[in-house]
Amino acid sequence: MYEDLIQELSLLDSEARNPDTQDIDLLPTASVLEKINIADREVPEAVQRVIPQIAEAVDHIVEAFRTGGRLVYMGAGTSGRLGILDAVECPPTYGVEEDMVIALIAGGEDAVYRAQEGAEDNPALGQSDLERIQLTDKDVVVGIAASGRTPYVIGGLRYARKLGCTAVALSCNGTAAIAEEADIRILPEVGPEILTGSTRMKAGTAQKLVLNMLTTASMIRLGKSFYNLMVDVKATNAKLRGRTRRIVMEATGVSLEEADRVLGQCDHNAKLAIMMILSGLDNAAAEEALNRADGFLRRALQQVQDNGQKKAAL
Repeated sequence: MYEDLIQELSLLDSEARNPDTQDIDLLPTASVLEKINIADREVPEAVQRVIPQIAEAVDHIVEAFRTGGRLVYMGAGTSGRLGILDAVECPPTYGVEEDMVIALIAGGEDAVYRAQEGAEDNPALGQSDLERIQLTDKDVVVGIAASGRTPYVIGGLRYARKLGCTAVALSCNGTAAIAEEADIRILPEVGPEILTGSTRMKAGTAQKLVLNMLTTASMIRLGKSFYNLMVDVKATNAKLRGRTRRIVMEATGVSLEEADRVLGQCDHNAKLAIMMILSGLDNAAAEEALNRADGFLRRALQQVQDNGQKKAAL
């Protein structure tokens, strides 16, 4: 059993020994940090090489969202925790429902804080976790595994494809086993880690960058931004209420007092406040205009302007 596992791991780039850090245990602190920093620079380049695959996944995610589907992350250990980190930020950042982006981790909630022995080695657990959230063929499932061989993820992706979901594999090994279970393969190859097999390092960073891109690009494609402003942010605490006011001021050029006044009329909805200020419409008419434009603020403003010009020409 262990002979086979050792042989399997020996073939993975993420498990190889890094020739540039063989002396790292002898170096002073600053030199250790320099080694880490130099290695980390390889990560964005690896991610850049797989942008076409990331874009393909984004297009499927956007289509899923538009048809009532969800984005489901699943992974074990660090990979699972990174999925959770990305998923939980979507509701406050983009004003979406909490079940629009879901993250599953092998071993459940307890595994967020401490390892759950054996959970990642069970492919049936991957399927049962997806069954528990009532996975449908409208959903997109992203299996995350630095090594690319996690049985929990393999079981989940296999079940997702059986249902007709779009299955996406995210791994940092070109020979990842999970890639064989996926429709879309995102494989940023970052090479050996600073410490052999410590895939929370470069591999984890690459995974985080890709997950950031998946959700951020998808939300932009859904109209969650105006220029580069997060206009659907939820004002759920003091910092976010301040940010909401600043967003309205940046987008419209009004004073803090005016931004505060209009936000008070629309339940602190930054997008709606901006629409009201820039279009001159009242709350109800501005909301209707946004709905006609599928929530795209620029499109809604252009439609209002076009309608105004048509009326003036009559």
